[in-house]
Amino acid sequence: MPASPSEIDRRITFDADRQIMEVDFRGLTFKGTVNVNRFYDRIEERIAETGEDQWFFLVGLEGVRIDPPAWVAYAHRGKSLNLAHSMGSVRYDASPETAAQIERAARTEAFDPNLFTTRDAALARLAELPSKRRKRIVHDPTYQLSDFVRRISFDAGARIMEADFSHFTFHHSRDVNDFYDHIEDRIAGSGSDKWFFLINLDGCQIMPAAWVQYAHRGKLLNVAHSLGSVRFAPGSETEREIRMRAESQEFRPNIRNTRAEALARIDELRVTADA
Repeated sequence: MPASPSEIDRRITFDADRQIMEVDFRGLTFKGTVNVNRFYDRIEERIAETGEDQWFFLVGLEGVRIDPPAWVAYAHRGKSLNLAHSMGSVRYDASPETAAQIERAARTEAFDPNLFTTRDAALARLAELPSKRRKRIVHDPTYQLSDFVRRISFDAGARIMEADFSHFTFHHSRDVNDFYDHIEDRIAGSGSDKWFFLINLDGCQIMPAAWVQYAHRGKLLNVAHSLGSVRFAPGSETEREIRMRAESQEFRPNIRNTRAEALARIDELRVTADA
């Protein structure tokens, strides 16, 4: 299974004229969730690099094997990717076993699996689908500065920055960038470059179109300014997504049920940071 970005990159190609992103899973074996998430993380990054949100997906499946421990992550990440970026998806050359898995998922999730025997047949199907692109999307701001200000606070004595994402919805990348730009500005004016991060996710929604940028900006913020980050009270969908991305990107998600438990975890991290 390819692990590095360069190994995965050769399996992800873009045809700008036909608006097609092709993913070559052929000959791969997904034994567990780490490699699934790593592959899908890279697909999301490559799409973001194109500057285009919407693509037709062409997926080669000849000889691919998705073991049972990997299947839930494979189906979930594929669904999220399609919701965020696909104008239509077709698959070709699936083995009988993989085809059966996809068809079962399609019945459960109520989508057309669009399975074809050959790549040419799959391309012909894509050629029939209408493009949903307009001009390049530029999102209008959803929130005002005042919506962010009250959600960021600092406890200098405890060296904690608290980000209150409770009952907040990140609709798309603009929402993420606007909020994280504000967080960075507040840290710059806080008098310290490093803080423990306490993140309230109660009722927070991170929509598929926002996840790539949310993960990217969060990683950069942690690298630059975090002594340790603890999250609390995420909903089940948000927690699952965070845990999957933490697994592939090799960081500890530090998720707790309550604020008190999260603060206790920060106390544990503080001992390590002060050692």
